[in-house]
Amino acid sequence: MQYVDLKGLGVALITPFKRDGTIDYAALSRVVDNLLQNKVDYLVVLGTTGETPTLSFEEQKAITQSVVSQVNGQVPIVLGLSSNCTRIVVQQLETGDFTGIDAILSVVPYYNKPTQEGIYLHYKHIAVASPLPIVMYNVPGRTGVNMTAETTLRLAHECPNIVAVKEASGNREQIERIICEKPAGFQVISGDDAITLDLIKNGAAGVISVIGNAFPQQFGRMVHRALAGDYVQAQIIQQQLTELYELLFTDGSPAGIKNILHQQGFIENVLRLPLAPVQAATSEKIRAALISLE
Repeated sequence: MQYVDLKGLGVALITPFKRDGTIDYAALSRVVDNLLQNKVDYLVVLGTTGETPTLSFEEQKAITQSVVSQVNGQVPIVLGLSSNCTRIVVQQLETGDFTGIDAILSVVPYYNKPTQEGIYLHYKHIAVASPLPIVMYNVPGRTGVNMTAETTLRLAHECPNIVAVKEASGNREQIERIICEKPAGFQVISGDDAITLDLIKNGAAGVISVIGNAFPQQFGRMVHRALAGDYVQAQIIQQQLTELYELLFTDGSPAGIKNILHQQGFIENVLRLPLAPVQAATSEKIRAALISLE
C-alpha cells in the first residue's frame, strides 16, 4: 500500500461554474494555482464542497483529470468516492483509473441510515477493494447517522489501508477518544474549520478545510503554528477568522465560500440547484468581514 501523509492543511476544492451553469475550468485553475502558491499540504477533489452530487460522472472525471494535470505531483490529491450502496463503491474502486491520486475519501453511507455493523462492513468491503489508502469521513449532519468512536477504532485497528478519519461530527468527546485510542500512524483530521485549533491541541493531524479555499496562507499558518505547538500565534489567527467561520455556513455550504471567492475575484457566484447563493444580507456581512481582514 502506498503511503500518504495527510498532516497539515488539506483543502476541499470548490467547483466553479460559469453563469450558464457549465464548469469554469479557467476559474478552477486559478483557485488551484493560488492554493499551490500558498503551499497547502494537499487537495481534496470531489468532496461535499465541490457540489459533487450535482456533477455528472463525465464532469467528475474531467475535473479530476484537470486538477491532477495541474498539480502534477506537487502535493498529494485525495479523491472523494462515496455511495450509500457498498457495491457501487467497490466496483468503482476495482475498475477506476486513479493515476495521480494518492488516497480516497469516502463518506459514511448516507440516507439509508445503516447500523454500526453496516457501517463497519461497508468500510471493510471497500478497504479490500481499494488500491489506495482510505480516509473515512464522518459527517452525521449530512449523512443522518454517526459513526461512533467504537466503529472508527475497530476499522482503524483492523484495516491497514484505512489510514485516517475526517471527523465532522462536532462531538469533541468522541473525537478525543479516537485520538487517544487510535493505532500508531492512523490520522484524525478535523472536518470543521472552527474547532481545528482545539482538535490539533488534542492530537489531530490537521484539517480538510472549506475556508482554506479562500485563505490558504492565513489558515495554513494557523494550522502549522498549532502543529508546532505555538498556540499563541495560532489563536491570534483563529480570532481573526472566527466571524467568517460562522458566515460560511449561515446560508449553507459551499454557498458561503463561493461568495467569498467571488468577492476575491476568483470565481462567478454560481451554484447548481438545489444549492443557491447566499442571501444579500449574508453577502454584505461577508463583505464587511473581508474588509476588516485587510
